[in-house]
Amino acid sequence: MRKLFGTDGIRGVANVEPMTTEMAMQVGRGVAYIFKNKKRRHKIVIGKDTRLSGYMLENALVAGICSMGVDVLLVGPLPTPGIAFITASMRADAGIVISASHNPFQDNGIKIFSGNGFKLPDDLELKIEELIFSEQIDSLRPTAAEIGKAYRVDDAVGRYVVHLKNSFPKDLTLDGVKIVLDCAHGAAYKVAPAVFEELGAEVIALGVEPNGENINYQCGSLHPHLVMEKVRECQADIGISLDGDADRAIFADEQGNLVDGDQIMAICAHDLKKKKRLNHNTLVATVMSNMGLDLAMKEKGIKVVRTQVGDRYVVEEMNRGGYNLGGEQSGHFIFLDYNTTGDGVLSALQVLAVMQRENKKLSELSKIMTKFPQVLINVPVREKRDPAQIPELAKLLKNIKEKLANKGRLLVRPSGTENLMRIMVEGEDKEKINAYAQEIAASIRKNMA
Repeated sequence: MRKLFGTDGIRGVANVEPMTTEMAMQVGRGVAYIFKNKKRRHKIVIGKDTRLSGYMLENALVAGICSMGVDVLLVGPLPTPGIAFITASMRADAGIVISASHNPFQDNGIKIFSGNGFKLPDDLELKIEELIFSEQIDSLRPTAAEIGKAYRVDDAVGRYVVHLKNSFPKDLTLDGVKIVLDCAHGAAYKVAPAVFEELGAEVIALGVEPNGENINYQCGSLHPHLVMEKVRECQADIGISLDGDADRAIFADEQGNLVDGDQIMAICAHDLKKKKRLNHNTLVATVMSNMGLDLAMKEKGIKVVRTQVGDRYVVEEMNRGGYNLGGEQSGHFIFLDYNTTGDGVLSALQVLAVMQRENKKLSELSKIMTKFPQVLINVPVREKRDPAQIPELAKLLKNIKEKLANKGRLLVRPSGTENLMRIMVEGEDKEKINAYAQEIAASIRKNMA
């Protein structure tokens, strides 16, 4: 059983177990121990988003890593995918991101990348937990010249901006394109506006004044209505809402209508296939993606492979099968030709490239698929449990699955990042699936709240 790591690293309320300075220092020591495997100076990159608690946890991680004889490269506030990129490009041994992504500012988290920029597999995360809780590394303390040092990488933002711009076709520009961009007062508040403006776009920037407490607060990908309304008001061509660490993006078309992750994946998969650049003509998505995505892709001669929820599992499947495009309905998109993890800004550039090359508006491109009615409900719970262990809930789920048969889908799962049970019901009749979802939510509240 995992004690620290969830589906996307370690996460919790800052200064409360496990997100304490004491635990952060131990995590730093564990990561340093795992990646210190050769007789040379080792280095680990550390970056963060804009949360107040980032300073506290950053210093604790630095202390832990340096105490194991490993050097630290500090890049400051930078999107999660930017830290993955810097880790790989600087040939570091590992990278650490201090961020709780879309969570409110009082939460924080720790995500870890290996030297190649990919998130750690489950077995290495478990090994870090074992090192911490078994106290195996407590007696390993380098001394004298073998203690690590910390350095600041002053040009990390510039390096990452250049990398992002290089993912956009060199024969295209964004001249004349008006973009409403919400950075959620998060890690992309400098990077994202710079990238789009340098490519020629007119950028109306929101959420670019972080104060340590306003990250994700009524803005960003969790509140895309801000961008949707601003697009209508300013008659913009597209709206882009990022989350706190900018590893995902939610879009609005020129009419201010929401365009979800499934539609974006369909657009990009079809574009890559037409250019003969979609590996094995396959798109990787999760079990949360709409059934309409499968039907649309089948019509275009594209196979859809599904994984469990979590962009790390999407990436693992992509690496296993040699695929180069995958993502989640929630807005994580992985373009492995350019980066090793979800990247909201890079994804937006790929969508804009399709719009420019096809000379089509996003509303027109998004008609590539027709979505089945889908209801999503999050139910706060005291503790997350397997629904199969609760007889009343298990029986209800079995009955609803039988009613949906092959004309719908049902998924009930614990959140990997919060004390929530997530419900997804999909089918042909919206009223029926909404009733099913509410019935399930009531049973969860009764048995788990």
